Amino acid sequence: MTATAKKTTRKKSAKITKKVVLLKTVKKKKRFFYAVGRRKTAVAKVWLNFGQGTIMVNHRLLKNYFTWPVLRFKIREPLKLIGQYKKFDLEIVVSGSGLNAQAEAIRHGVTRALLKFNPDFRKKLKKAGFLKRDPRKKERKKPGLKRARRAPQFSKR
Repeated sequence: MTATAKKTTRKKSAKITKKVVLLKTVKKKKRFFYAVGRRKTAVAKVWLNFGQGTIMVNHRLLKNYFTWPVLRFKIREPLKLIGQYKKFDLEIVVSGSGLNAQAEAIRHGVTRALLKFNPDFRKKLKKAGFLKRDPRKKERKKPGLKRARRAPQFSKR
């Protein structure tokens, strides 16, 4: 190996180590809290960051994704309950089921993320019933029936 080749490899390794150190410091500064919420077949991945109250759902603003005000209210409920409404930015990726189940899955995920941020919120959130995952799912269709419980119409004659 020549002297110039040694110098270039040293420069490259120095650049790489500087990048690694920079990435580690950026990750430490940008602290977020991650949680998953579920309801029926909906799964919501929630990232909670410090910010000014922006909520993004599937790379869209909350107002554009959930057009019904009731669903938006469900999502904001845990934040309003603990009085941290404008303190956090939320980045949410949700999939599966319908809009109502997605909103409830997001609420469950936001609650879990808030608990990771501060475990002292547990008492208020538990009293409101946001911590428990709603276990109800669609019942399967049984053989001989039209739906899960709907029997074919009976005819006497």
